[in-house]
Amino acid sequence: MFRLIRSKSFIGVLGVFAMVCMTSPAMSEDDGPADGFGLHVQAPHMMADGQIGGPFHHYCKGISDEIIQCLLFTSTDANAPLIGVEYFIAKDLARKEVPLIQWNRNFHDHEVEIATGRVIILDIEDEKKVQEIASAAAQTDGVIYQLWQPGQKVPDGTVTIPNSVGHQFRTE
Repeated sequence: MFRLIRSKSFIGVLGVFAMVCMTSPAMSEDDGPADGFGLHVQAPHMMADGQIGGPFHHYCKGISDEIIQCLLFTSTDANAPLIGVEYFIAKDLARKEVPLIQWNRNFHDHEVEIATGRVIILDIEDEKKVQEIASAAAQTDGVIYQLWQPGQKVPDGTVTIPNSVGHQFRTE
């Protein structure tokens, strides 16, 4: 049995993302918050120093009808350290709740990022599902929090907010 979530108002993101998590068993009351990160996406980031970093492996799951959260790693190694998190937020919600100046500084449009061709959805063979996921993700904005900075032996408490490669400022 697999978890499948559908939402009338936001079928795009969670409906499609949840269908993709068919590689993960159904969630139960006994599962913890770390269970269910079944969607694997790879993408580079524009780091705080202006350099392109990554590509980073994003392991994602939906936590509401309008928000998906991803754990970020530099590799798929079982002992890879968690280096950051990214939130995919429905555009209607992000653009209503985040002031434009802050959005331009910290957020990015996933539709623009996907159009760069640098985003890869991994571990899914069905090309139709891959396209559905990309279409759903294009309906979201993202914000990344880098917790472990490149080149550091340990995280030191510095948090940066990388952006997508190809980020474009909004004017409205």
